[in-house]
Amino acid sequence: MSKARTDFDSPWKDTLEWYFEPFIRLCFPQIHPAIDWSRSCQFLDKELQKVVRDAQIGRRFADKLVQVWLVNGQETWILIHVEVQGKRETNFAQRMYTYNHRIGDRYNHSVLSLAVLCDGNSRWRPTKFKSTILGCKVEFQFLMVKLLDYKERWEELEQDDNPFATVIMAHLKSLETRGNQQQRQAWKMALTRRLYEQGYQRQDVLNLFHVIDWVMKLPKGLEKAFIQEISEYEQELNMPYITNVERIGIERGRKEGRQEGRQEGRQEGRQEGRQEEAQRLLLRLLERRLPSSVPSEVQYRLQRLSVEQLEDLIDVAMTVDSWEQFKLRIES
Repeated sequence: MSKARTDFDSPWKDTLEWYFEPFIRLCFPQIHPAIDWSRSCQFLDKELQKVVRDAQIGRRFADKLVQVWLVNGQETWILIHVEVQGKRETNFAQRMYTYNHRIGDRYNHSVLSLAVLCDGNSRWRPTKFKSTILGCKVEFQFLMVKLLDYKERWEELEQDDNPFATVIMAHLKSLETRGNQQQRQAWKMALTRRLYEQGYQRQDVLNLFHVIDWVMKLPKGLEKAFIQEISEYEQELNMPYITNVERIGIERGRKEGRQEGRQEGRQEGRQEGRQEEAQRLLLRLLERRLPSSVPSEVQYRLQRLSVEQLEDLIDVAMTVDSWEQFKLRIES
């Protein structure tokens, strides 16, 4: 994974879409009963990009625009704007107001703005934006959840089979183990094992592991040990979900010998850099051309391709009209 993690490769985007109802149920229980969950939600990613392209202020993990129906006896709907913020930002509340205003103006519908704060500053809790000039006042308030607050509810999260409990636990332990990579490895394994202990289906295990792997990045040596441990664990369970996907950039063609290993490491580092850059370009192009977010299955497949294969697929991406077409071209 690149050091400069960009918005498109944040698993939050896919995770919010896969588990939107569980997310609302866990993080914003006060609004959950008001939504008609019998009707499908519509994710308006491309529409959101058009609305806010001129208001890109600051750095975030992900944002989502979701159309939902309310349980109020009327054929009405609201737009829920979800903003996932990874670090303290002075103008964050202003951006929330700007997005809310622009989305509401474009669609002529009420907009509910939700903020998820993933940072480690317990005192930073923006919930409103105010602006006053010569007696003219604007005041905007939005709903906010701070993931740090769940630290006091850890036992509750452990017992909860809500998939978003795993997402929150991974973020909390990522913050807690910043200065202790061996402890992070232990927690990464514990949270990964929990996916199986909770009885999740294969696709849910892969989806949630994608989040765990992203937020709990390990240095190479510890990552190798983790891969070995999870491989042995899956063999015991006869559930080779993660190891069969061949994720996390397992080193290919490992050879013995210190000198040879050092040379390979330098070459592999340069190759990985080229591979990551080609992958970033391809994903950026696909996200702009095709509807909805990049499916995790596509991301996993691209991680297994060479630089040359990725560069060939950039031309392919210019011609396909759907993710299914693109998946077929990867397989060919």
